[in-house]
Amino acid sequence: MRDEIPEWRGRRPAGLDDATVEAMGKLSCALEKVERARGHLYAFHQLTGSAHADLEEVIEGLRAAGHRSQADALSTELLGRDVLAGRWTFQVVEEYDDGYYRCFVDLERRIRDELAEGRRHVFESEMKERHQK
Repeated sequence: MRDEIPEWRGRRPAGLDDATVEAMGKLSCALEKVERARGHLYAFHQLTGSAHADLEEVIEGLRAAGHRSQADALSTELLGRDVLAGRWTFQVVEEYDDGYYRCFVDLERRIRDELAEGRRHVFESEMKERHQK
C-alpha cells in the first residue's frame, strides 16, 4: 500500500511544459547541492573551532612540560589567527548565508512560484509516478 499524498502536491500545474519541468528539476538539484555545501561549511566552522580549543590545551601542555618556546610560537603565530584575511569561520558562514545562499534560496522560490504555482519537486514527482507504474 502506497502512502497517500495530497493530490496537488508535486503535480504539474496546467500549461507547464516538459522543458520547464526539466529545468526546474535541475534548479532543485542545484539547490540541494548548495544545501550540502552549506552543511560542509558549517562542518568546517565547527571542526576549526574544535581544533582551536584543542590548540589551547596543547599550548598549556607544552608550557607545563617546559617547552615554552614552542608554546609561545603556537600562541603568537596560530592561536586566534584568522582563517581567511580578516575573518574567523563564523564570519565566513555568515557571509555565505547572507549572500550567496540567501540569494540562491530566494531565487529558487521566486522562480518556482512564478512558473509552478510554488510546487516543489514536480520533475521528481513525475519520475516517481513513472517508476511506480
